[in-house]
Amino acid sequence: MKVIVAKTAGFCFGVKRAVDTVYQQAETGKKPIYTYGPIIHNEEVVRELEQKGVRILKDEDELEGLCEGTVIIRSHGVPRRIYEKIRSRNLELVDATCPFVKKIHKIVDEYSSRGADILVVGNEGHPEVEGIKGWCRGRVDVIGTEEEARAYRRNPEHSLCIVSQTTFNYKKFDKLVEFFSKMRYDRVDILNTICSATEERQSEAREIAGRVDSMIVIGGSHSSNTRKLFEICRNECEDTYYIQTLKDLDMRRLPSRGCVGITAGASTPNNLIEEVSKQCQI
Repeated sequence: MKVIVAKTAGFCFGVKRAVDTVYQQAETGKKPIYTYGPIIHNEEVVRELEQKGVRILKDEDELEGLCEGTVIIRSHGVPRRIYEKIRSRNLELVDATCPFVKKIHKIVDEYSSRGADILVVGNEGHPEVEGIKGWCRGRVDVIGTEEEARAYRRNPEHSLCIVSQTTFNYKKFDKLVEFFSKMRYDRVDILNTICSATEERQSEAREIAGRVDSMIVIGGSHSSNTRKLFEICRNECEDTYYIQTLKDLDMRRLPSRGCVGITAGASTPNNLIEEVSKQCQI
């Protein structure tokens, strides 16, 4: 069996930076260390960090219950009020937010401070989107489909700024942008804030899936960017499988001959990708 592994598979810059930050903090010997929410959407990585004594704060109530320690902001970012609460409790704050996400926070903060309404193209409820919303000073809405775009009603008296979740499907964003462009709104700024690594990962996954017999997508069950990769690959290759760990890989479902493609979400460790690749070549 021939195996093609996507060059863009695995940790992106922002995720690697966040994970490295937590490991560095864990090695300082300082106690206790917390992350506000899972540092990334990968259960295996989170479990390993917990074994090193890093605890996860699930919500604001748990944060408010702390009186000491270091709190690390996850790669997805958090609302402004979380920073304020951490500082108000005199806790040490370490910011591991992806720089591309921080850029969006700055954009929506600046635009909304000038009176603009914000429209986020993304998945409502996703941690990154919730963080972005938390930096807006006025009206903010979230859309992820053309139906939601059609239902959106803007305030004609306000300017509008449109941004995107960094891991949103690039082609879907393009279609939504095209829809708003046809509306010929006045005073609208559309900013493509999809991470370039996301676009490259999606494009390569689409290309590989279009020329293999089976496709394997590796990533955490809660990973938004991995789910989008799976969706993209399945559109090109019917035999596409989503796995989280090597234990999920069922070799009986793969062809004994032919070609298998492998890609992975931005929160998937390289060693897991290598293990899956080696198993497919046995």
